[in-house]
Amino acid sequence: MDAVTRPLRYAVLGAGARSETYIRGLLGPHRADAELLAIGDINPGRAVHFCALAATLGAGEVVAFAPHELETVIAAQQIDRVIVTTPDATHAEFVVRALHAGADVIVEKPLTTDIDGARTISRAATETGGSVTATFNYRYSPRNSALKELIQSGEIGEVTSVHFEWVLDTVHGADYFRRWHRLKQNSGGLLVHKSSHHFDLVNWWLGDSPSRVYASGGLRFYGADNAANRGVGERPARGSVGAPSSDPFVLDMRTVSGLEELYLRHENHDGYVRDLDVFSADMTIEDNIAVIVDFSRGATLTYSLNAHSPWEGYSVSVNGTRGRAELTVVERAEVSGPAVVDPSYSDVLSGSDVRTEGERLVVQQHWQGAREIPIVDGDGDHGGGDRRMLEDLLARTAPADPLHRRADLHDGVKAVAVGIAGNLSLHSGSAVVLADTGLPGWEPATEGVHA
Repeated sequence: MDAVTRPLRYAVLGAGARSETYIRGLLGPHRADAELLAIGDINPGRAVHFCALAATLGAGEVVAFAPHELETVIAAQQIDRVIVTTPDATHAEFVVRALHAGADVIVEKPLTTDIDGARTISRAATETGGSVTATFNYRYSPRNSALKELIQSGEIGEVTSVHFEWVLDTVHGADYFRRWHRLKQNSGGLLVHKSSHHFDLVNWWLGDSPSRVYASGGLRFYGADNAANRGVGERPARGSVGAPSSDPFVLDMRTVSGLEELYLRHENHDGYVRDLDVFSADMTIEDNIAVIVDFSRGATLTYSLNAHSPWEGYSVSVNGTRGRAELTVVERAEVSGPAVVDPSYSDVLSGSDVRTEGERLVVQQHWQGAREIPIVDGDGDHGGGDRRMLEDLLARTAPADPLHRRADLHDGVKAVAVGIAGNLSLHSGSAVVLADTGLPGWEPATEGVHA
């Protein structure tokens, strides 16, 4: 079987929880087009854990490797594509190394966390001619695709403004404050790590590029100072030691089989602690953020993120010259159980008679009544986005897509650009013009703020 007809050969670098989605996709519905040959991580225990999972899924020999062996593995296994699912601040290094070793790259969002990372990735892609695909599964969610189709149809006219509110609940939102994301040097903060999903959606919905960013926010709920101000008493440094706790903010990995096997049992290899207290003193990211973004064609985005809501979901209002579209999504209506991580959002912890899980897209033109747009087949992780994304990314030949949901390198840069500029704005207190940042894709502005 030659290189044109054989399955594409993959290596996965980064053996954390997110890598399992790709491993199961490669060895499940897409195994005719894909062959998983290597799994790498700085923690050998986690790499071996997923190699064992691969074996149970029917894989052939899958090699466990350390990050410093990436180039050797690409050469020895003739790897075509590397899937990078490592912590955000390491993405740039591994993407660049994989490209120069001769492999294309699929990288989990965010593409990178800072300006230097975006520059080095863009330079490497140009020098090598390699492909970089940024993963944005929310583009593939039927509800978000439906809004894209609606805007693209012209029914609400030219978009003038977007209001976008996203709330993370005290299960999902809190989890960013107990793991590596809590340090901005690792994740870029929620403005980069989490909000790059949301900024990408707006970029994609509008088919436009951001040009100026102003951000405000801070750490106002989690952290030691906020806890002290609310009278919260002494707390354990972490959740998986000592006596079990009934505190809903304490994560005890001993009670969660997947986390215990993947993280708690392998701490001895690298010292990574997955269950730190969300009210400790050392975190450097924000939990409340507001952003105003100007776009090159004139629309304005107002965006907010809250990471300690009692429910989880988002609402988007898109105003146009002919009308308005409104998308409302409730991913989890309420939280009443312990701090169990549920990344799929598919298991509801409790019900609510007032707020219920679901989604609704409504459009209303000027001088007319409102009508609801049907949204079909939104089941599965991330509103059905993961399954559709894997169908696109792991196929040897990408299917035709009039919505252009596959995100390339430039899309990845545009998504993190807003968060990177937002962090600069938080630091300076001033608006940031993207053309002044040196991010690839923005030429110095000669007039106004247009990119």
